[in-house]
Amino acid sequence: MTAVYTVIGDLVGSRELPDRAAAQKAVGEVLADVSAIVPGVQPFEATVGDEVQGAFATIGDATRAGLLARLGLLAHGVDLRCGYGHGEVTVHEADRRPLLQDGPGWWSAREAVDVLGQPRRSGQRSWYVGPDAGRVVGYLLVRDALVDRLTDRHREMLALAVAGRTQAEVADALGLSRSAVSQAFARGVGAVREAVLLLDAEPGVDEVVDEDVDEGMDEGVDEGVDEGVDEGEGA
Repeated sequence: MTAVYTVIGDLVGSRELPDRAAAQKAVGEVLADVSAIVPGVQPFEATVGDEVQGAFATIGDATRAGLLARLGLLAHGVDLRCGYGHGEVTVHEADRRPLLQDGPGWWSAREAVDVLGQPRRSGQRSWYVGPDAGRVVGYLLVRDALVDRLTDRHREMLALAVAGRTQAEVADALGLSRSAVSQAFARGVGAVREAVLLLDAEPGVDEVVDEDVDEGMDEGVDEGVDEGVDEGEGA
């Protein structure tokens, strides 16, 4: 058995979705995109009962994949909550899709999903059961609170940033000025991106993040705050 970081995702309000077939198609497409950005030690794939699951080498990879999946699905009008766990997993049938498996890694992720099912947690979208739970859960709660306050356009920027794009590349991809992107980063996008990168950071990563953010913020200030806000939210 191998210890991994596990993810079990559950579509929020899936039974009330107006077009379940379209939602399931979006799930497949989004998970394929996420897997290309954050490769796992097991496939990040749809399972049964409107759930998805995957396994990753680090908690940073697992939570980054979960965030990218949620951002991608929100663009299709579908929300996702994710339970994260850690532990050994046993695969019983490696050729079956989804994999037939169990073990403490999956039990802990399921426990995290159950926590999100409690009435007082109904508005939260992430939980973690495993080593260093206090730090990771604190990160997830703050991260998700910031994401929930972003506009749709700012979530697009965040998805690109978490996928590894610089501010300049985000601006080019969305057809926006760098000023607009820099203002969005200053309003929360940059904080989430930096937190994602630093969760599993190797020495020196924080300096790279700071350099990119500072460069964008300086440029935004030079071009004007009002122009950046109007263009970022209205485009």
